[in-house]
Amino acid sequence: MSKITKVYAREILDSRGNPTIETAVYYQNGFATASVPSGSSTGKYEAVELRDNDPKRFMGMGVKTAVDNVNKILGPAIIGMDLEDQFAVDKKMIDMDGTENKSKLGANSILSISMAAAKAASYAQKIPPYLWFNKLFTTLGGKAKVIIPTPILNVINGGKHGTGNLDFQEFQIIPASIKNYPEGLKACTEVYHAIAKVLEYRNAIHAIGDEGGFAPNLYTNLDAMEVIIQAIKEAGYTLQKDIFLGLDIAPAFFYKSGRYQIKDVTEHYDADKFIDYIQKLHDSYHLLTLEDPLFEDEWDKWVKITKQLGSEVHIIGDDLLVTNQKKLQRAIDSKACNAILVKPNQIGSVLETLSVVKLAKDHSFKTVVSHRSGETDDYIIADFAVGVGSDFVKFGAPARGERVVKYNRLLTISYETQGVLL
Repeated sequence: MSKITKVYAREILDSRGNPTIETAVYYQNGFATASVPSGSSTGKYEAVELRDNDPKRFMGMGVKTAVDNVNKILGPAIIGMDLEDQFAVDKKMIDMDGTENKSKLGANSILSISMAAAKAASYAQKIPPYLWFNKLFTTLGGKAKVIIPTPILNVINGGKHGTGNLDFQEFQIIPASIKNYPEGLKACTEVYHAIAKVLEYRNAIHAIGDEGGFAPNLYTNLDAMEVIIQAIKEAGYTLQKDIFLGLDIAPAFFYKSGRYQIKDVTEHYDADKFIDYIQKLHDSYHLLTLEDPLFEDEWDKWVKITKQLGSEVHIIGDDLLVTNQKKLQRAIDSKACNAILVKPNQIGSVLETLSVVKLAKDHSFKTVVSHRSGETDDYIIADFAVGVGSDFVKFGAPARGERVVKYNRLLTISYETQGVLL
């Protein structure tokens, strides 16, 4: 048994230059650190990310309060606990907060300790973190093979992640599952570079957005789809054979007064007409995944679109479900979607995130373990995805260090699981 001997947190910067929290958990023979990402496009039902709201520091984005909560409240409370009893450590912190959305001590405070403790426990046992997550998941009653998930790469950024001229948040490419992970990553990376050339040929801006994808000055969302299709051909691949398409529509960016207002059309759609529009998109582009197609509160319309498209498309709930067991159970009961985006910082602890994944798998929901737009260079989310046997991962484009470190971590794990020593 390894006991927790010290917990220390500090303020660092994320990939957008905003403060976030990094915590180190120490045990007798070592320590591990974990840092917490932050989203710009957030569901209103997510667990609370505690910010200082002091306009004199980082324009109110500081996290000194969250750091203090770790160093003065949560950390001292778990010193002496068994590092390898992850569930007891997490339950202790959840109970100390005592709120449903972690508004007292902060989901960022709790998760920083929870993830660092998991990483430290794997070090103490001299096993990779993905194997420790797999053990935790099995202990919880989950069933998962240690596999490398299929990546969903965000190659063109729109919405809140782009420059504002594209409505949809993410235009994605997904390698065929018959390709092994290194081959799939190679194919998607080549397409990514081909997109830059296509944009340059069209005299379009090819600046990089928050998640590493291009943020071009295209006129419509369909223009972005056509750029990607052209790039797939230019890179020597075949659409719907080697590479598939996905979208994260994230309508909170353009949903106003109960209407969907996109630049592609002059009419402001109600939900039913927007579903018809999405159906036409699918008919044209044969989408493999469709994340947050509708506003998060329109549950009955989610049921409708899943009934209409769910046999052909993975309908992924992100803002709808916010990695929350209660919301996931509602979606299961109502058939509001058939897949879930899993973001640990939406709920705030390893235990709760594992529980959500187990519930999803128990009901044959596809799982997509995801980064956030404001990321750090911590790769632990890649180990988590492998350990729980996630179907997909979403780490952004194959660009920017905070994204690439996670894809590279999956490369390392893929070689390790094949018996290749590094």
